[in-house]
Amino acid sequence: MENFRKVRSEEATAGFGTKGGGLGPFADLAPGAVHMRVKEGSKIRNLLSFATASMAQPDTRAIIFSGCGRATTKTVTCAEILKRRLAGLHQVTRLRYQSVREVWQSLPPGPTPGQKHSVPGASLSVLKNVPSLAILLSKDALDPRQPGYQSPSPYSDPSYLPVAATSKRSLGEADVAEGSSKGTQPEPRAAKEDLTA
Repeated sequence: MENFRKVRSEEATAGFGTKGGGLGPFADLAPGAVHMRVKEGSKIRNLLSFATASMAQPDTRAIIFSGCGRATTKTVTCAEILKRRLAGLHQVTRLRYQSVREVWQSLPPGPTPGQKHSVPGASLSVLKNVPSLAILLSKDALDPRQPGYQSPSPYSDPSYLPVAATSKRSLGEADVAEGSSKGTQPEPRAAKEDLTA
């Protein structure tokens, strides 16, 4: 497709694959649920700052993160970080395929010396099925028998640090001191003196 350029990309179905464009597979939720649509270029810190502020309000009981294609990993990351920040969130995950229509337009050949404007080329429409993910996080208890349910994690408080995150940088030590001694090794004489002392 080297002679084509993508003009636009649009969802072929309304919403998350349901009619009416509601909250996707979670259509039976209360109207106060927040729906976060995660895109490939979305910044995680922006999504999480809005989601955290929304969930801090007492009238917000649920939040949905949804993304498709290359944004699915970012969708999972946002949900997992929010679960770590806020204790006691119940989770339901739904995975589907979503149809996306891409419109491509052919690149015109280079203008000839006597031609001022190039004629627009032919367009091509491609229908792709991409994986789509929706994660519901709720303050209220959900039905544990439904597929994709995860109960709240016992390690949801912010003071919990996983074992892998106990490096010097995560504990707050300065990078300057670490960087200056990185490539140096103790001299052999100094090591011998330390052993005799």
